Amino acid sequence: MQVPEGVRKTGNVLLCLVAVVGIVWGGKEIWQVLSNRHQINEACAGLVPAGRVLALSPAGGEVTHRVSDEGTIQLDDLASGEDCEIFSTEAGEKQGTSSGERWFFTGAMGAVAQGAAYTPEDPWDDLLDPLGPYSAHVYPEQPLGGGIAGTVSDTGVTVHLPCAEGRLGGRPVGTLWAWAGLTESDSPFTEQGQLTDHDRDVLADTAVITANRLADRAGCADRLPDAPDDVPALTEGPTSAAKADGTCAWYRSSGLAQRGKYGDQVLQSRSDPRAWDEGCALILSPQRANAVWEAQGDGLDSVYSPDRPGKYFASFHTYSGDAARNVRLRRSSASDAPVDAEPGKAGRDTEEPVWWASSVCAGQPRIHTMTMSSAYGRVAAPEYERIFRIYVDDQARRHGCTGITFPAASSFREDR
Repeated sequence: MQVPEGVRKTGNVLLCLVAVVGIVWGGKEIWQVLSNRHQINEACAGLVPAGRVLALSPAGGEVTHRVSDEGTIQLDDLASGEDCEIFSTEAGEKQGTSSGERWFFTGAMGAVAQGAAYTPEDPWDDLLDPLGPYSAHVYPEQPLGGGIAGTVSDTGVTVHLPCAEGRLGGRPVGTLWAWAGLTESDSPFTEQGQLTDHDRDVLADTAVITANRLADRAGCADRLPDAPDDVPALTEGPTSAAKADGTCAWYRSSGLAQRGKYGDQVLQSRSDPRAWDEGCALILSPQRANAVWEAQGDGLDSVYSPDRPGKYFASFHTYSGDAARNVRLRRSSASDAPVDAEPGKAGRDTEEPVWWASSVCAGQPRIHTMTMSSAYGRVAAPEYERIFRIYVDDQARRHGCTGITFPAASSFREDR
């Protein structure tokens, strides 16, 4: 059938209009993508991969960045740590902010100089509510895996890259670090208070690429391998001590969790030979903590009641290599000198219930620490000499350590 000339001309005009609209629309889309990439590159000095940031769930719409010195990367100060902060209109709309813009991503990086201190928990820390008085979820950090020294948290991914020969800002570099994370762990873009599978994988890529770009800038010889695919979700804690595995498997094997004065729950992670800080925490459930307090702490001014979950705990860490040479126990007050946990020695903080032991593994020092919450240590410290020995002996057995030095039995005292 022959199409009338007038209809054919009208159709051609419509097709041309559609094509023009498509070109204009596509041009706007392309312009916005280019603008968004420019915003990220400008804020992060080209060190954070813009394409990966734009692949995150909250990255839709118009992307902008913080324009102050705080929140943009300053290349002359990378050694001490810098970060860049990125906003998007989609994140703002999801959050319901009036401006339509919302901070959703932070990229941070820097160097751990040789001699930088590593510090275990304080006896006054709250292990179960890191985000506020009554956080709904607690997700212990897990190792990233894939042959990378890194950790995954409920908001982001941190990686470390040794770089003994590099320099940043005219200063030598010990180890580079990079962190990529969403700003909040409780937002429309998370699932039950942790990252989605998609965003966790993208942030792992982002952190690794950032560290490698920083390594180029610092003149480092090594690079991190690609981030692993399908980074596992975090396991919520605390879990029953009867199910302890990974870094707390030693406690389940001891059989001591069934005794009323010890922790009946654990915070743990998977074991990883590249972890520079391997930790395990024993927690007393509210019922058990209250029973201990009523039996031994009630009426003592220095022993507070366990008024919320996780207030009675014992936390263990093992630091390896360079980290083990620079472990410092927290100071009791600003005027006190810090207590160095020296390799080859063992001891206790001068006032608080914090102990350390030492060993040698594959020719490198290791420091093992134990922190008890302040009130719990004042009623249960003597019983934890045995627990600490079991923990350190398990570390030594698994890693082939020798030369173990323990604190004196008299240091496990009840300071009331």
